[in-house]
This record gives sequence, structure tokens and C-alpha cells, in this order.
Amino acid sequence: MEVLLMEIQELVELSPLRVFEESINGGLGKGNLGVLVSRHGVGKTACLVHFAADKLFKGEQVIHVSFSGNVEHVVNWYKEVFRQLSDGKSVEDPSETYSSILANRVVMNFNQHMPIDRVLTSLETLIEHGSFKADAVLFDGYRLSLASEEDIRQIKAFVQKLGLEAWFAVSPVQEETHIDEYGVPDSIRKYVDLIDVLIGLTYDDKLDKVIMNVVKSKGTSIPKPTGVVLDPKTMLLAKA
Repeated sequence: MEVLLMEIQELVELSPLRVFEESINGGLGKGNLGVLVSRHGVGKTACLVHFAADKLFKGEQVIHVSFSGNVEHVVNWYKEVFRQLSDGKSVEDPSETYSSILANRVVMNFNQHMPIDRVLTSLETLIEHGSFKADAVLFDGYRLSLASEEDIRQIKAFVQKLGLEAWFAVSPVQEETHIDEYGVPDSIRKYVDLIDVLIGLTYDDKLDKVIMNVVKSKGTSIPKPTGVVLDPKTMLLAKA
């Protein structure tokens, strides 16, 4: 068990999320909303799973809520992210290490059209009556860009009440929506005051890299974000 804990600690220390946490002053924090937004196919789900894996390595409990209808796709991303992070590291028994962290993860699936209050009620039932004391909830594919301001306020009240950290992975639903140079659509900007950390992902075809732009951090908008460069195949920090 001691060896296993040392192996997990090594993966925590080597995670590229350490650099990201520095850029937003230590991470998102309990009771806050973080939004990861980009065009379709840029790598939001993979990036979200990296966020989740990092929490799992630190012994935190995570609920991954998928609205895509393809839970197997999400599960496979967790396997792939673990493989990427542990590849070449001194992990004695990768399968045992992977199994140990999955005990702290629940994957749930909801229909995209289910009202958000019913989704939140299901999550609260699991957390308060299902003996799964989650630290973070990840909303993968929820159509936040079409949500009402009341929906966002409900979600924020929910995470504050239960002391959770909530991340959303979002793509604009309406194709004609204008998307700025940092990957943020106008349909998200209207809720920006209710978002604590906003990250836009863009793909740079000249570099063949994904750029992670922290547009808002802890309530403070950043006029000209400095992008973190990611490998589009793994969503890990790109090598220089």
C-alpha cells in the first residue's frame, strides 16, 4: 500500500495540471464554476478528464456527468489519460494503481434535454444519500450556451451548498455563433459574471497544437491571455 501511495504521489507531481494551477492561482476551488469551452473536436473532453484524473490521483472523489449518450467514450478517455501519465514512470503495477483511483470516480449519463433541476437533484441524492462524498462534479457536453441565467444560478447555488468544485466542457450549439480568438463564443460571454474560471481552447494549425487560454481567473477577466501549448493528441503540455 505504501508503494502504491508513492506511485500515485509521483503521478500527481508530474501532472501538467501543476502548471495550469499556477496560472489560476491554485486551482478552481470549492463552490466555484469553471468552464472549458472550444469548438467541437478540439479536445474538451480529454482536457476535462485530465482535470478529473489529477483530482483522483490526489484522493479526491469525482462525479463525471456525461450528456453525450456515449459513456464508453468517456471511460476510454480515463484509461488513455492514465496510460499517458504513467507511461515511462516507475509504476510497479499500473492496473492496481488505476483500479485504486477509480474507486473515487462515478460516471453518470443524462439526456441532454433533462431539466437541470432534475440533474442536480439526482446528483444531490447520490452525494448526500448514496455515500459518495464528491469533491468535484464535471459536466461534459451540457449545452451551457443555451442555458438560461436561472439555470446557471441554480448550478452555482448547488455547488456552493454542497461545497463542490464544478467544471463544464462546452461547445457552442449554434453554428453561426461568433467565437473570439481565445475560443470563447458570444453565447458564453453573457454568463461570464457567474463563471469563476473561464478557459478557451483553440487549435493553431500552423503549430499543430492546442492553445489553452485562461480568459478569466477567480473572478478577474484577463484581457490578453497567455496561452499554454498542448499536444492535440494527448492534451498534455507540448514539448518544446
